[in-house]
Amino acid sequence: MYNSDIPSRAELPSTAQLIKSTIIAFVVAIVLLFTVVLPAEHAIDPTGIGKMLKLTEMGEIKKQLAAEAEADRIKDQELERQKQQPEKKSGLGSMLASLFIGSAQAQELKVAQAASRSDELTISLKPGEGIEYKMPMKSGAKVNYAWEVTGGKVNYDMHGTPRSGKEQSYKKDRGVAGDTGVLEAKFDGTHGWFWRNRDKETVTIKLKVNGDYTDLKKV
Repeated sequence: MYNSDIPSRAELPSTAQLIKSTIIAFVVAIVLLFTVVLPAEHAIDPTGIGKMLKLTEMGEIKKQLAAEAEADRIKDQELERQKQQPEKKSGLGSMLASLFIGSAQAQELKVAQAASRSDELTISLKPGEGIEYKMPMKSGAKVNYAWEVTGGKVNYDMHGTPRSGKEQSYKKDRGVAGDTGVLEAKFDGTHGWFWRNRDKETVTIKLKVNGDYTDLKKV
């Protein structure tokens, strides 16, 4: 039985060749890390090549999906915890709480109705599409709002962005068909909503706002 010949010492790669091959492989790995892996997986694009190849958009979608999955997990845990807790409120306590909340909401509505501006708009969102509308508001200003979805449900985040500083979320949820309330600005800046349609059909959002703000614009 014949086995292949053992290579001679001259046929084996030298130490310098091995080092050169290792350096080349390392450089290629670094280039792929910054041009492909980071944009596609984490939406980090220091070179700008990821944006050209549309890999950065893929990374942003992955981050959004991961954040929404985490929000779903937290929401499910909270619902499960609430189911396991015994009912603690008495009938009298519930009635008093209802009266207190109703009074507070009536006061907020009264303040909002005394404001200077109102707007109504209709927004159409295709499957997977997101959109954001903001209002410039002063700290302490209030806006009475109501929005409802036709044709499905959406994920949303009601938040504010100061003139300098980090964005702050006021309220958010997933898979809802509408919301009403009063948005009170905690600082000078822009305040509003981001909606995303995760259904398979196009949905329509009807938004009504009335309060102390200067404009309502798509961001």
